[in-house]
Amino acid sequence: MEIRNPIDWGVDQFKNAGTVLGTAGHEFRRTADLSRPAPMIRRIRISDLRDALTSGMEDFGANRTDVLFLCIIYPLVGLFLARVTFGYDMLPLLFPLASGFALIGPVAALGLYEMSRRREMGIETTWMNAIDVLRSPSLGSVIMLGMMLCAIFLLWVLTADLIYSATLGPGAPDSASSFARNVFTTEAGWTMIGLGVGVGFLFAAAVLAISVVSFPLLLDRHVSLRKAVRVSVDAVLASPGPMAVWGMIVAGSLVLGSIPLFLGLIVVLPVLGHSTWHLYRKVIVCFDPV
Repeated sequence: MEIRNPIDWGVDQFKNAGTVLGTAGHEFRRTADLSRPAPMIRRIRISDLRDALTSGMEDFGANRTDVLFLCIIYPLVGLFLARVTFGYDMLPLLFPLASGFALIGPVAALGLYEMSRRREMGIETTWMNAIDVLRSPSLGSVIMLGMMLCAIFLLWVLTADLIYSATLGPGAPDSASSFARNVFTTEAGWTMIGLGVGVGFLFAAAVLAISVVSFPLLLDRHVSLRKAVRVSVDAVLASPGPMAVWGMIVAGSLVLGSIPLFLGLIVVLPVLGHSTWHLYRKVIVCFDPV
């Protein structure tokens, strides 16, 4: 594997992300459908989050074997990201790559939403039914929204690289131990941590706002990308407190699941994925026929 300078790699990813966002923006405008009213949104409470998590755990328990088989890919992807990081001599980007699971998690959970939807309808479900998302009435919008989140993930990695370059960089660390020492024992290291956490929060908040309801809605109904994103943002604005708590639950769970070599994601991601579907049901209380 060719070793590249982190800045060069980041610029390449920025260009790719820009292309994807441009394409998504075109689709966002092209598929707009203003002729149908948006669904009604219910303000939720913390108790609704507990109910959603409880239902998500029940879905996980009912399909444990199938879900574990389906989700074994997540720690493998995490380990691959770690390998790519070291292969590109980009140790400083290991944590941004790992924390980026919070940004692309909604894409990874698409199959889980479908499994919860089928179980809700009383239909027998196996891991093979996860690919039924390909039959979504809004598949094109689902793909474009997924591409948008992947582009945001790439922009986050580039931003994290720029923060490192402005604090501890731009050169690569000599070793993992020296990097850890510089991060936790120097003023520049703590500056990097503060900036990274602050900027990362903004990225995570943006993804939460545009995706917490939109992906389940696109799988459930034939709506445009613009309308799905607008409904998701409106749902967050209608219940900012509970939605902020939900975002912290998601972020905290993904961090804990990533610590033991990403193995915890085998359980964390399916529970969060199933729970997100039930949270969607809590938020959307009425939808005009389509």
